[in-house]
Amino acid sequence: MGHGQVFDALYAAQPAQIAQIRSEVVSVAAVCGADESTLAKIRLAVSEAATNVVLHAYRHDPGAGAVRVSIELAENCLNVGVRDSGIGMSPRADSPGAGLGLSLMANLADRCAINTAPHGGTEVILRFEVDT
Repeated sequence: MGHGQVFDALYAAQPAQIAQIRSEVVSVAAVCGADESTLAKIRLAVSEAATNVVLHAYRHDPGAGAVRVSIELAENCLNVGVRDSGIGMSPRADSPGAGLGLSLMANLADRCAINTAPHGGTEVILRFEVDT
């Protein structure tokens, strides 16, 4: 499998989509050479990132938004991007989570970057090392 983008998909930002996102990303990662322990980390980190979008990004208009998931293969690394066009990262007093999601993703991935997307919203980039 060559370098560059190997996966790019758009999903509705709804809880029912999280399992599908997770399984499709893991399938692609396996084809790209991720081993079992890396796949387990990807499964959990991607679930967390997608859950964050569903719970937080579109909270003013639940169910209206989308989550875009992409995977890029570059020099023994898989870069998994999870993007939304929602309200961005902001504190939420009534957060349904324990607030551990970001540190969990950072611990699972070899590198984790969170950016404000140019068009608004948030982009999480999770990097995992793989033997290609």
